[in-house]
Amino acid sequence: MSQIRHFLTLMDFSPDELKALIGRAIEMKKNFIAGEIYEPLKNKTLAMIFEKSSTRTRVSFEAGMNQLGGHAMFLSSRDTQLGRGEPIEDSARVISSMVDAVMIRTFGHDIVENFAAHSSVPVINALTDDFHPCQLLADMMTYVEHRGSIEGKTAAYVGDGNNMCHSWMNAAKQFGFHLNIACPKGYEPKAELMKGLSDHVTLFHDINEAVKGVDLVTTDVWASMGQEEEQKIREKAFKAFKVDSKVMALANKDALFMHCLPAHREEEVSAAVLEGPQSVVWDEAENRLHAQKALLEALVVAMPKQIDLKEAS
Repeated sequence: MSQIRHFLTLMDFSPDELKALIGRAIEMKKNFIAGEIYEPLKNKTLAMIFEKSSTRTRVSFEAGMNQLGGHAMFLSSRDTQLGRGEPIEDSARVISSMVDAVMIRTFGHDIVENFAAHSSVPVINALTDDFHPCQLLADMMTYVEHRGSIEGKTAAYVGDGNNMCHSWMNAAKQFGFHLNIACPKGYEPKAELMKGLSDHVTLFHDINEAVKGVDLVTTDVWASMGQEEEQKIREKAFKAFKVDSKVMALANKDALFMHCLPAHREEEVSAAVLEGPQSVVWDEAENRLHAQKALLEALVVAMPKQIDLKEAS
Protein backbone atom coordinates (compact mmCIF):
# COMPACT_ATOMS: atom_id res chain seq x y z
CA MET A 1 0.00 0.00 0.00
CA SER A 2 1.39 3.39 -0.95
CA GLN A 3 2.15 6.04 1.63
CA ILE A 4 -0.29 8.98 1.59
CA ARG A 5 1.19 12.43 1.04
CA HIS A 6 -0.60 15.56 2.20
CA PHE A 7 0.00 19.25 1.43
CA LEU A 8 -0.79 21.23 4.56
CA THR A 9 2.17 23.63 4.41
CA LEU A 10 5.09 24.16 2.03
CA MET A 11 7.21 22.21 4.50
CA ASP A 12 5.43 18.97 3.53
CA PHE A 13 7.42 18.88 0.27
CA SER A 14 11.19 19.04 -0.08
CA PRO A 15 12.78 22.04 -1.86
CA ASP A 16 13.54 19.83 -4.86
CA GLU A 17 9.94 18.57 -4.98
CA LEU A 18 8.63 22.14 -4.84
CA LYS A 19 10.91 23.28 -7.66
CA ALA A 20 9.83 20.30 -9.76
CA LEU A 21 6.20 21.13 -9.02
CA ILE A 22 6.66 24.73 -10.23
CA GLY A 23 8.33 23.49 -13.40
CA ARG A 24 5.52 21.04 -13.99
CA ALA A 25 2.90 23.77 -13.43
CA ILE A 26 4.54 25.99 -16.05
CA GLU A 27 4.65 23.05 -18.48
CA MET A 28 0.98 22.22 -17.85
CA LYS A 29 0.01 25.86 -18.43
CA LYS A 30 1.82 25.93 -21.78
CA ASN A 31 0.20 22.67 -22.84
CA PHE A 32 -3.24 23.91 -21.81
CA ILE A 33 -2.82 27.15 -23.79
CA ALA A 34 -1.73 25.03 -26.78
CA GLY A 35 -5.02 23.14 -26.53
CA GLU A 36 -3.64 19.83 -25.31
CA ILE A 37 -6.16 17.56 -23.60
CA TYR A 38 -4.62 15.78 -20.61
CA GLU A 39 -6.85 13.78 -18.28
CA PRO A 40 -4.83 11.77 -15.74
CA LEU A 41 -7.58 12.19 -13.13
CA LYS A 42 -10.39 10.73 -15.24
CA ASN A 43 -12.99 9.13 -12.93
CA LYS A 44 -11.28 10.73 -9.90
CA THR A 45 -13.14 12.94 -7.43
CA LEU A 46 -11.91 15.84 -5.32
CA ALA A 47 -14.01 16.75 -2.27
CA MET A 48 -13.81 20.51 -1.67
CA ILE A 49 -14.72 21.41 1.92
CA PHE A 50 -15.38 25.11 2.45
CA GLU A 51 -15.88 26.63 5.90
CA LYS A 52 -14.54 29.96 4.59
CA SER A 53 -15.90 31.59 1.46
CA SER A 54 -13.77 31.81 -1.67
CA THR A 55 -13.57 32.95 -5.27
CA ARG A 56 -10.13 31.98 -6.61
CA THR A 57 -9.82 28.78 -4.59
CA ARG A 58 -13.14 27.28 -5.64
CA VAL A 59 -12.90 28.31 -9.30
CA SER A 60 -9.29 27.16 -9.68
CA PHE A 61 -9.73 23.75 -8.02
CA GLU A 62 -13.06 23.04 -9.70
CA ALA A 63 -11.84 24.10 -13.16
CA GLY A 64 -8.53 22.31 -12.58
CA MET A 65 -10.18 18.98 -11.75
CA ASN A 66 -12.40 19.33 -14.82
CA GLN A 67 -9.40 20.03 -17.07
CA LEU A 68 -7.64 16.97 -15.64
CA GLY A 69 -10.67 14.81 -16.47
CA GLY A 70 -11.96 14.52 -12.91
CA HIS A 71 -14.81 15.89 -10.84
CA ALA A 72 -14.82 18.40 -7.99
CA MET A 73 -17.51 18.14 -5.33
CA PHE A 74 -18.38 21.32 -3.37
CA LEU A 75 -19.17 20.74 0.31
CA SER A 76 -20.01 23.59 2.67
CA SER A 77 -20.37 23.34 6.44
CA ARG A 78 -23.97 24.54 5.99
CA ASP A 79 -24.91 21.54 3.85
CA THR A 80 -23.07 18.70 5.60
CA GLN A 81 -22.69 17.13 9.03
CA LEU A 82 -19.41 19.05 9.37
CA GLY A 83 -21.43 22.07 10.42
CA ARG A 84 -23.62 20.07 12.78
CA GLY A 85 -21.03 18.78 15.21
CA GLU A 86 -19.78 15.56 13.61
CA PRO A 87 -16.21 14.94 14.83
CA ILE A 88 -13.51 15.81 12.27
CA GLU A 89 -12.09 12.30 12.60
CA ASP A 90 -15.40 10.70 11.61
CA SER A 91 -15.90 13.05 8.66
CA ALA A 92 -12.35 12.36 7.47
CA ARG A 93 -12.80 8.60 7.57
CA VAL A 94 -16.12 8.68 5.73
CA ILE A 95 -15.38 11.34 3.09
CA SER A 96 -11.94 9.97 2.25
CA SER A 97 -13.41 6.48 1.72
CA MET A 98 -15.48 7.84 -1.18
CA VAL A 99 -13.14 10.28 -2.97
CA ASP A 100 -9.56 10.43 -4.26
CA ALA A 101 -8.42 13.67 -2.60
CA VAL A 102 -9.77 16.29 -0.20
CA MET A 103 -9.27 20.06 -0.29
CA ILE A 104 -10.13 22.02 2.88
CA ARG A 105 -10.52 25.77 3.38
CA THR A 106 -11.19 26.45 7.05
CA PHE A 107 -10.23 28.37 10.19
CA GLY A 108 -7.95 26.55 12.66
CA HIS A 109 -4.92 24.81 11.18
CA ASP A 110 -5.49 21.97 13.65
CA ILE A 111 -8.65 21.10 11.67
CA VAL A 112 -6.74 20.19 8.49
CA GLU A 113 -4.06 18.40 10.53
CA ASN A 114 -6.70 16.32 12.32
CA PHE A 115 -8.53 15.60 9.09
CA ALA A 116 -5.32 14.53 7.35
CA ALA A 117 -4.37 12.26 10.26
CA HIS A 118 -7.59 10.27 9.74
CA SER A 119 -7.84 10.49 5.94
CA SER A 120 -7.10 7.59 3.60
CA VAL A 121 -6.45 9.98 0.67
CA PRO A 122 -4.29 13.11 0.16
CA VAL A 123 -5.48 16.27 1.92
CA ILE A 124 -4.72 19.78 0.60
CA ASN A 125 -4.79 22.89 2.76
CA ALA A 126 -6.60 25.51 0.68
CA LEU A 127 -6.25 28.09 3.49
CA THR A 128 -6.33 28.10 7.27
CA ASP A 129 -5.83 30.92 9.75
CA ASP A 130 -2.13 30.00 9.86
CA PHE A 131 -1.10 29.05 6.32
CA HIS A 132 -2.06 29.41 2.64
CA PRO A 133 0.48 27.21 0.79
CA CYS A 134 -1.46 26.88 -2.49
CA GLN A 135 -1.24 30.64 -2.98
CA LEU A 136 2.55 30.48 -2.60
CA LEU A 137 2.80 27.82 -5.30
CA ALA A 138 1.10 30.26 -7.67
CA ASP A 139 3.31 33.13 -6.44
CA MET A 140 6.54 31.20 -6.94
CA MET A 141 5.35 30.02 -10.36
CA THR A 142 4.60 33.61 -11.35
CA TYR A 143 8.02 34.85 -10.26
CA VAL A 144 9.77 32.09 -12.22
CA GLU A 145 7.72 32.89 -15.34
CA HIS A 146 8.64 36.57 -15.19
CA ARG A 147 12.14 36.62 -13.70
CA GLY A 148 13.52 33.09 -13.48
CA SER A 149 14.69 31.48 -10.25
CA ILE A 150 13.94 33.34 -7.01
CA GLU A 151 16.86 31.64 -5.25
CA GLY A 152 19.21 34.21 -3.72
CA LYS A 153 16.76 37.08 -4.23
CA THR A 154 15.08 39.26 -1.59
CA ALA A 155 11.33 39.72 -1.24
CA ALA A 156 9.37 42.07 1.01
CA TYR A 157 6.04 41.16 2.58
CA VAL A 158 4.12 44.22 3.80
CA GLY A 159 1.19 43.95 6.21
CA ASP A 160 -0.28 41.70 8.84
CA GLY A 161 1.71 38.74 10.18
CA ASN A 162 -1.06 36.41 9.03
CA ASN A 163 -1.42 33.16 7.09
CA MET A 164 0.01 34.73 3.94
CA CYS A 165 2.99 36.09 5.84
CA HIS A 166 3.61 32.69 7.44
CA SER A 167 3.53 30.94 4.06
CA TRP A 168 5.89 33.53 2.56
CA MET A 169 8.24 32.77 5.47
CA ASN A 170 8.12 29.05 4.69
CA ALA A 171 8.67 29.83 1.01
CA ALA A 172 11.82 31.81 1.82
CA LYS A 173 13.35 28.71 3.38
CA GLN A 174 12.09 26.22 0.81
CA PHE A 175 12.91 28.28 -2.29
CA GLY A 176 16.14 29.81 -0.99
CA PHE A 177 15.43 33.56 -0.84
CA HIS A 178 15.36 36.15 1.94
CA LEU A 179 12.13 37.71 3.18
CA ASN A 180 11.83 41.17 4.73
CA ILE A 181 8.62 41.59 6.71
CA ALA A 182 7.20 45.07 7.32
CA CYS A 183 4.35 45.24 9.83
CA PRO A 184 3.10 47.53 12.62
CA LYS A 185 4.08 46.66 16.19
CA GLY A 186 1.63 44.17 17.63
CA TYR A 187 0.91 42.56 14.26
CA GLU A 188 4.05 40.45 13.88
CA PRO A 189 4.00 36.84 12.61
CA LYS A 190 4.07 33.99 15.12
CA ALA A 191 7.16 34.12 17.31
CA GLU A 192 7.95 30.41 16.98
CA LEU A 193 7.99 30.71 13.19
CA MET A 194 10.23 33.77 13.37
CA LYS A 195 12.63 31.87 15.60
CA GLY A 196 12.68 28.77 13.41
CA LEU A 197 13.19 30.72 10.19
CA SER A 198 15.46 33.47 11.50
CA ASP A 199 18.15 32.76 8.87
CA HIS A 200 15.68 33.53 6.08
CA VAL A 201 13.55 36.33 7.55
CA THR A 202 14.15 39.87 8.82
CA LEU A 203 11.45 41.82 10.66
CA PHE A 204 10.94 45.57 10.18
CA HIS A 205 8.45 48.06 11.55
CA ASP A 206 9.33 50.55 8.80
CA ILE A 207 8.02 49.84 5.30
CA ASN A 208 10.70 51.95 3.62
CA GLU A 209 13.53 50.02 5.22
CA ALA A 210 11.94 46.69 4.35
CA VAL A 211 11.50 47.36 0.63
CA LYS A 212 14.87 48.95 -0.13
CA GLY A 213 16.52 47.09 -3.01
CA VAL A 214 14.18 44.10 -2.98
CA ASP A 215 13.25 42.04 -6.03
CA LEU A 216 9.60 41.53 -5.15
CA VAL A 217 7.01 43.32 -3.01
CA THR A 218 3.85 41.59 -1.84
CA THR A 219 1.02 42.54 0.48
CA ASP A 220 -2.39 41.42 1.73
CA VAL A 221 -5.59 43.00 3.04
CA TRP A 222 -5.35 44.60 6.48
CA ALA A 223 -8.35 42.73 7.88
CA SER A 224 -8.72 39.10 6.82
CA MET A 225 -11.90 37.01 6.92
CA GLY A 226 -13.16 36.90 10.50
CA GLN A 227 -11.47 40.20 11.39
CA GLU A 228 -14.04 42.55 9.83
CA GLU A 229 -14.97 44.02 13.20
CA GLU A 230 -11.34 45.16 13.56
CA GLN A 231 -11.37 47.05 10.25
CA LYS A 232 -11.33 50.60 11.70
CA ILE A 233 -8.67 49.73 14.29
CA ARG A 234 -6.51 48.10 11.65
CA GLU A 235 -6.90 51.01 9.24
CA LYS A 236 -5.22 53.23 11.83
CA ALA A 237 -2.54 50.67 12.72
CA PHE A 238 -1.60 49.96 9.08
CA LYS A 239 -1.91 53.49 7.72
CA ALA A 240 1.86 53.76 7.17
CA PHE A 241 2.03 50.34 5.44
CA LYS A 242 0.36 51.08 2.12
CA VAL A 243 2.25 49.96 -0.97
CA ASP A 244 2.18 52.90 -3.36
CA SER A 245 4.42 54.20 -6.14
CA LYS A 246 6.83 55.84 -3.67
CA VAL A 247 7.29 52.53 -1.87
CA MET A 248 7.81 50.61 -5.12
CA ALA A 249 10.42 53.19 -6.19
CA LEU A 250 12.58 52.04 -3.26
CA ALA A 251 12.67 48.47 -4.57
CA ASN A 252 14.80 47.33 -7.51
CA LYS A 253 13.74 48.81 -10.85
CA ASP A 254 12.58 45.44 -12.13
CA ALA A 255 10.88 44.41 -8.86
CA LEU A 256 7.53 42.68 -9.21
CA PHE A 257 4.41 43.45 -7.20
CA MET A 258 2.14 40.65 -5.98
CA HIS A 259 -1.13 40.43 -4.06
CA CYS A 260 -3.09 37.27 -3.29
CA LEU A 261 -6.40 39.14 -3.85
CA PRO A 262 -9.02 40.33 -3.21
CA ALA A 263 -7.38 43.77 -3.04
CA HIS A 264 -8.72 46.92 -1.40
CA ARG A 265 -7.50 49.72 -3.61
CA GLU A 266 -6.14 52.73 -1.71
CA GLU A 267 -5.89 50.73 1.51
CA GLU A 268 -3.03 48.20 1.46
CA VAL A 269 -2.14 49.07 -2.15
CA SER A 270 -2.69 52.01 -4.46
CA ALA A 271 -4.61 51.52 -7.68
CA ALA A 272 -1.56 52.83 -9.56
CA VAL A 273 0.59 49.98 -8.25
CA LEU A 274 -2.06 47.27 -8.54
CA GLU A 275 -2.74 48.18 -12.17
CA GLY A 276 0.81 49.28 -12.93
CA PRO A 277 3.57 47.73 -15.06
CA GLN A 278 5.28 46.01 -12.11
CA SER A 279 2.09 44.24 -11.02
CA VAL A 280 1.70 40.56 -11.90
CA VAL A 281 -1.41 39.99 -9.76
CA TRP A 282 -3.60 38.78 -12.65
CA ASP A 283 -1.01 36.23 -13.78
CA GLU A 284 -0.62 35.25 -10.14
CA ALA A 285 -4.37 34.66 -9.78
CA GLU A 286 -4.57 32.65 -13.02
CA ASN A 287 -1.61 30.55 -11.93
CA ARG A 288 -3.58 29.19 -8.97
CA LEU A 289 -5.29 26.99 -11.59
CA HIS A 290 -2.12 25.53 -13.08
CA ALA A 291 -0.09 25.26 -9.86
CA GLN A 292 -2.92 23.33 -8.23
CA LYS A 293 -3.30 21.06 -11.25
CA ALA A 294 0.37 20.15 -10.86
CA LEU A 295 -0.22 19.59 -7.13
CA LEU A 296 -3.22 17.33 -7.75
CA GLU A 297 -1.30 15.36 -10.35
CA ALA A 298 1.60 14.93 -7.93
CA LEU A 299 -0.51 13.86 -4.96
CA VAL A 300 -2.99 11.60 -6.75
CA VAL A 301 -0.91 10.18 -9.63
CA ALA A 302 2.84 10.80 -9.54
CA MET A 303 3.87 10.53 -5.89
CA PRO A 304 1.92 7.33 -5.10
CA LYS A 305 3.53 5.67 -8.14
CA GLN A 306 7.00 6.76 -7.02
CA ILE A 307 6.40 5.41 -3.52
CA ASP A 308 5.03 2.12 -4.88
CA LEU A 309 8.16 1.71 -7.00
CA LYS A 310 10.37 2.27 -3.95
CA GLU A 311 8.39 -0.30 -1.94
CA ALA A 312 8.61 -2.82 -4.76
CA SER A 313 12.37 -2.48 -5.14
